[in-house]
Amino acid sequence: MKNSNSNTIQNSLSPGEGWGDAVIGINQISKSYDETHALKRISLKVNEGELFGLIGPDGAGKTTLMRILTTLLLPDSGEAKMDGLDVVNDFKKIRHIVGYMPGRFSLYQDLSVEENLNFFATVFGTTVQENYDLIRDIYYQIEPFKNRRAGKLSGGMKQKLALSCALIHKPKVLVLDEPTTGVDAVSRKEFWEMLKKLQEKGITILVSTPYMDEANLCDRVALIQKGELLDVDSPQRITEKFPRKVIQVRSDEMYRLINDLRAFEKAESVFAFGQFAHFTGINDDVETSELDIYLEKQNHKNVVVEEIHPGIEDVFMNMQSQTK
Repeated sequence: MKNSNSNTIQNSLSPGEGWGDAVIGINQISKSYDETHALKRISLKVNEGELFGLIGPDGAGKTTLMRILTTLLLPDSGEAKMDGLDVVNDFKKIRHIVGYMPGRFSLYQDLSVEENLNFFATVFGTTVQENYDLIRDIYYQIEPFKNRRAGKLSGGMKQKLALSCALIHKPKVLVLDEPTTGVDAVSRKEFWEMLKKLQEKGITILVSTPYMDEANLCDRVALIQKGELLDVDSPQRITEKFPRKVIQVRSDEMYRLINDLRAFEKAESVFAFGQFAHFTGINDDVETSELDIYLEKQNHKNVVVEEIHPGIEDVFMNMQSQTK
């Protein structure tokens, strides 16, 4: 990487270092598909009982890493362990201690809700009744549809059914690949509330997401881009370490606003964030009053210019620009 953030990564494993109390230990894992380097010497640890997030856009390498951890892919190099078990040599044992929810809905579409649950319980040599206490709060919401085919469920209900099936054998570790992609905002909120309750029951959770706002719901996160780790820390610490001044700007013409801000002589970076543009000046040598005056001269209307605390999105975009 070209940036200096690799020096700030916390809890990474150097070659030969012990796994310690880590439930998930990843050491120098690399994976390529032909000429595409999906993962580049990734190292990190996830501690027992953590809710740990892999945060990054599509194509960052999140799914590849999760498939290696769940024994669905072999790494090209490096090693990884789940609860002390090697993902290559102990793959059969790992599949009994890990619950995996892939990004794409992968249950049997023609089976009912109840039939899917019973099937997955049988595969792991258990029953729904035996482990019902773990899925009770989730299943309560989908039980009215227990006779409906899985393929006919709404996105939010499919999500809850998939989570129930991943939990039915009482896994020690839960691996969730972009579980909230494609569902509505209410279902996203409900899902994270369910994860918090599962964490309280002692389950270690590794979850990936392209949504930067979900980073704040994790104990720690790894920011990943193009197969490389940019930083690993708590969301609060990541934003506290960000040294730059961020100014958010809004006007009636957002497209023209962004172009005009990028044309400003002191502009370093300008990115769209919802209804606002986030502006960072060269050496932070820009005051809000300067932008106000500049945008007034550009005939922008209803302009709002204010300095804000940086968020995970700002940190990620800054790191991403430095690795190009």
